[in-house]
Amino acid sequence: MTQTSVHEIEAMDREALIAAWSELFGTTVPKGLSQSFLRRFLAFEVQARRMGGLPKGFTTEQQRRAAHGGQAAQPGLAPGTRLLREWNGVSHVVEVTEQGILWNGTRYRSLSAVARAITGARWSGPRFFGLSGASQ
Repeated sequence: MTQTSVHEIEAMDREALIAAWSELFGTTVPKGLSQSFLRRFLAFEVQARRMGGLPKGFTTEQQRRAAHGGQAAQPGLAPGTRLLREWNGVSHVVEVTEQGILWNGTRYRSLSAVARAITGARWSGPRFFGLSGASQ
């Protein structure tokens, strides 16, 4: 598989993609992955391995998150940050913590999860809280 090119991956049928996955990762393909996704995932992995893997900053951040239970505060928002949003006449205050986002005594993984809890609809959390122009 290490000799396989992205161009060859693009031409593979599902059986060949599954065989390539097994060879590359040593596991069976997770259920529910489309042929298109398998192609993209395999192509990315082949390229990453050829180019020396993922960037050091990325792997360092992933290791830091794993050391802290996998939870991370919202990117771009420092722990201790408080956000206020009025929705349907009710003011909602959320606080960014090291473990995630705190709202009404419940911890959430993201601002989007809080926005969904408040509105009952799928919102972009940063957009809901007025951060869409800010760096995330």
